[in-house]
Amino acid sequence: LTIAVMFFMMIVGIIITAIGVGRVVETYSLETLTRAFQGVGITALILGVIGLIRLESRSSQTSGESERYSWTELGRAVLGKPQSRLFFVYLVVLLAALLGQDVLLEPFGAQAFGLSVEATTRITSIWGTCMLIALLAAGWLQRRFSKRMVAKVGAWAAMIAFLGIGISGLITNTSVFYAGVVVLGIGTGLSTVANLSLMLDMTTVENVGLFIGAWGMANAVSRLIGQLMSGVVRDIFSALVSSQAFGYVVVFGIEAAFLALSLVMLRAINVVAFQEQAASERTDLVEHAVLMSDALGN
Repeated sequence: LTIAVMFFMMIVGIIITAIGVGRVVETYSLETLTRAFQGVGITALILGVIGLIRLESRSSQTSGESERYSWTELGRAVLGKPQSRLFFVYLVVLLAALLGQDVLLEPFGAQAFGLSVEATTRITSIWGTCMLIALLAAGWLQRRFSKRMVAKVGAWAAMIAFLGIGISGLITNTSVFYAGVVVLGIGTGLSTVANLSLMLDMTTVENVGLFIGAWGMANAVSRLIGQLMSGVVRDIFSALVSSQAFGYVVVFGIEAAFLALSLVMLRAINVVAFQEQAASERTDLVEHAVLMSDALGN
């Protein structure tokens, strides 16, 4: 529930920010753009300070020390088990594709189609609205279909969307572009909910903090890979062919390929096998403790 509320409010915030910035820079100038960024920054700071009020009591500071893990411990938590290791790599590949477009859609709209600042800002609100609708619909879908099926549908939708967005730049068709943005929002929403559910299934009760931290590490690594890839690949191919739009098209194609790879990896992920392995390890640990107790007693 906490994760669902967090994602819901994050997407709502993105939509409201995009609409607000679009209205402020309706008549574009450096002054209006600066005013928009200042307004967003101040608002974010105020909301952040309000959110910190009574967030944790002083007594919880010492009790939380045992829940802190190093990157080495987080890596060992997932790399030591075949299924969790596969799921970690799967998350990195999937999220690198989905998050890599964060810095691309708006400048692509401007450079490929000559859209105004107001119009490119509206792209984020369209994507966010569609993602929000998909987030709400995903819960209903998961009650009727498996989490794996919803994850597959989300990945397929996002992959088709990236291909459509890339093609729209080659044929300079804004209708295809906006259709791709809509489908991308839907695919991202479905994929987010389904994979969050799978993530919780791939988490052991005994080490819930450790595993959640490991999945957070996967998110951070994927965001780094996705955004570095987006910027570097776009710049290299744009310079090679002297076309800004072509560099974007190449990146969208790579992101579609990442999603295709994630679909192949998803087929090999076995939640039941992971849970059975975790149960077996718990049994071995208990048996070892009993043997040690008997030995000490004797």
